[in-house]
Amino acid sequence: MTEDLRYPVGKFAAPVAWNPADVPRWRTDLAELPARMRAAVSGLTDEQLDTPYRDGGWTVRQTVHHVADSHLNAYCRFRLALTEDAPTIKPYLQALWAELPDARTLPVAPSLGLLDGLHNRLIALIDTMTSAEWQRGFVHPEHGRTMTLWQAAALYSWHSTHHVAHIANLRTRNKWAA
Repeated sequence: MTEDLRYPVGKFAAPVAWNPADVPRWRTDLAELPARMRAAVSGLTDEQLDTPYRDGGWTVRQTVHHVADSHLNAYCRFRLALTEDAPTIKPYLQALWAELPDARTLPVAPSLGLLDGLHNRLIALIDTMTSAEWQRGFVHPEHGRTMTLWQAAALYSWHSTHHVAHIANLRTRNKWAA
């Protein structure tokens, strides 16, 4: 953990090489995300859900919806990379998505349910992937390079723990019962 409220588990450090031994850790982080997110927001009031996790940051509610949006895009990117040769993905403006009315006001239950089903599908997909399939990738136009699926799995594994930690740390700082 770090004292930087923006990066409670540290900044993402991309792995430098493919190592199949990393897959179980990524798989665990992704498989556990729905339950960990649900536990992180369990019992929070609307006022608490509408509290930013840091000054200038998203509210807890926006964070939950952001993770659902982000991981939905990740799932689609995995499927595209597995069925097309280095497809160029469509990026999205996550900060603007988080400002849309549904992300600002909708109860978190729909996004928690989405994460349940989405991660069941993602884990089922990951569990069938061969070493060669982990090498497949997609082109992210903002970065101008191909991201392999093992790099994407590492990123979304980190992303899972990163945003749950935002909420858990806010609960601890504000002494909100868990």
